[in-house]
Amino acid sequence: MKILLTGHRGFIGGHMLRKLLSLGHEVTTHEWGDPYPQVSGHDWCIHIGANSSTVERDVEKILSQNLDFSVQLYNDCMSCKVKFQYSSSASVYGLVSTFSEDAPLDPRNPYAWTKYLFERYVQRHNSSTVAQGFRYFNVYGPEGEEHKGTQASPFYQFKKQAEQTGEIKLFEGSNHFRRDFIHVSEVVDTHIKFFNVKESGVWNLGTGNTLSFREVAETFNAKIVEVPMPDVLKSNYQEYTCADLTKLNTTLSIAG
Repeated sequence: MKILLTGHRGFIGGHMLRKLLSLGHEVTTHEWGDPYPQVSGHDWCIHIGANSSTVERDVEKILSQNLDFSVQLYNDCMSCKVKFQYSSSASVYGLVSTFSEDAPLDPRNPYAWTKYLFERYVQRHNSSTVAQGFRYFNVYGPEGEEHKGTQASPFYQFKKQAEQTGEIKLFEGSNHFRRDFIHVSEVVDTHIKFFNVKESGVWNLGTGNTLSFREVAETFNAKIVEVPMPDVLKSNYQEYTCADLTKLNTTLSIAG
């Protein structure tokens, strides 16, 4: 198949590109700052590219990158009858305890709002062409996070700290902060499985299990040091996420 992939220089996008090429697909890539891509002639567009910083406070910048561009790309895909997949985020749930796709949403930062608003746009502009969104939970993997800095997964950050200093710094109370961590290979494989799904909608993409940040840190051979959480994070910090996978598993079982 001919596939247009955005965000191929990023962590998840890089893994996606390698997998698609290994399966023999013809892939056209696009990154933010490149000339606008040619949409027509592709079978699928996988739109992963985004400003993924949850602490980005330049609202105009993140709206332009994550919402305006996404809307334009989606509209062009619908006009050209190109099937569309896009990355959303568990951050749209905010400070809730229920993580099913029909649960109330509570975005708490500009990044989460852009993801919520784009989901809302797609849902309100229904088309006969397939459009599939995936709410990523905490994605981690073996390589490709080097450029993400403080936005890299705890697995990457803790490993780097352990190797460089022999210490891992955790926020106070991290034994109570639990997240649903999913390996990047599972994210990529799920996108590909959905090529066989003819349904549009939004699906959670996690494991349905949780680990505390302290449990993640304890997998490395390093001293653990607790530090205060920065004030900028305190009021909007997601202390718990766990994907409800009922819809995802039902969809994939029907698709075979």
